[in-house]
Amino acid sequence: MKHASGPALEQAPPIFVPLRFFLSSPIFGLMAAIVLIADGPDALLRRWVPVTLALTHLMTLGFITMAMMGAMLQMMPVIAGSPTWRPRLVSSVVHSLLCLGVIMLASGFWFDRSGLMWFALPMLAMALIIFLTTITRSLVCSQVHSPAVTGMRMAVVSLAITLAFGLRIGAEHIWQFQTHVAHLWTNIHLAWALIGWVGLLVISAAYEVVPMFQLTPSYPAWIQRWLSKLIITVLILWTGAYLLVMPGWLFTLLGLCIAAALICFAVTTLYLQSHRRRRRPDVTMGFWRIGMLSLLTSVFLWIGGQFLPTLAAWPHYDLLLGAIYIAGFIVSVINGMLYKIVPFLVWFHLQSLHIGQTGLPTVKEIIPDHRKRRQMLFHLSALLVLVAAIIWPEWFAYAAGVLFAVSFSLLAFNLFAASRTYLQTKARLEDPTA
Repeated sequence: MKHASGPALEQAPPIFVPLRFFLSSPIFGLMAAIVLIADGPDALLRRWVPVTLALTHLMTLGFITMAMMGAMLQMMPVIAGSPTWRPRLVSSVVHSLLCLGVIMLASGFWFDRSGLMWFALPMLAMALIIFLTTITRSLVCSQVHSPAVTGMRMAVVSLAITLAFGLRIGAEHIWQFQTHVAHLWTNIHLAWALIGWVGLLVISAAYEVVPMFQLTPSYPAWIQRWLSKLIITVLILWTGAYLLVMPGWLFTLLGLCIAAALICFAVTTLYLQSHRRRRRPDVTMGFWRIGMLSLLTSVFLWIGGQFLPTLAAWPHYDLLLGAIYIAGFIVSVINGMLYKIVPFLVWFHLQSLHIGQTGLPTVKEIIPDHRKRRQMLFHLSALLVLVAAIIWPEWFAYAAGVLFAVSFSLLAFNLFAASRTYLQTKARLEDPTA
């Protein structure tokens, strides 16, 4: 058994393997904001309306999964020590299929056109199957058994389960049939997507990126060893109990176990950040703090719903819970990760190509702090207004859409500016007379 001694940066894939996913993700976030602006209050009335499903999948598949795929393609050779097979080809095919599939899926929901699902689902299935096959191959070949790699293995299993239930739900839309267990499939699909796939991957990545980029102490060994295993074990038990229609108290007990694990992760992350070695303000750490506080808020809101029937029956409860978890926790953390990973990749690849050259931009110069801070303020404002919009959609829905549109536009601008810096600097150093 081999334990990772540190990131193997020399095995990093070509820069545009992960970068194409990172550059595309805020565009889908912007699409979601446009849908919210176009439909306004109607998008925030109920969980099951078509426009809400369109908006949700633009965020979960378009923004979140797009960014997570890029992160995994980057992390596999670096952290797991196992390069992916044909990274340029795989990333190009997966990225193209995912982009087209998400656009068609969201359009199918938004315009209530089941015909678009005939094209969307096969594209999404092929994109995810190719991605899963490639990443699984690398994970099987990896000789590293660190907590981060173990967590990534569990996240990949969770994505496969999410895909299976998603295709089952999609079949109902294509063939226009409804079953009495449709909501059951959807709840399981959501749990494995948001807690299994995204949650486990964020936790696994945090073990590496939080100490590395935020200069904090490492996560306690017992958390790294047991937290992800506890979450996926309870998810399996919860799914079995849900399918077998077990007593309600068992669902609550299993849910409380997952809630306790997520609280432990969030509180530990905030504690480690308060003990970082460098005391200078860090914008990206601000995104992580927003994410951790949002995670705690969503978990305590869920716990409240389990013990207060009036809260669980509140018409805005489900949407509010999902919005705080997705937009507050996941989107915030991804923003923070992108602002660390993308500038570092640009700097690292320029250094690798031009060792000893002068005139290379520093990591801080690639995306200046004032640009990141401006976007973080718009993101935080959008999040707060979104919470108000769910409660009072007629008053705040359009404002939330506009603020999110500005936030995602600024994120896209900052990431594209970083890639432009890479291309211009590379061209200048290769041909000084150009």
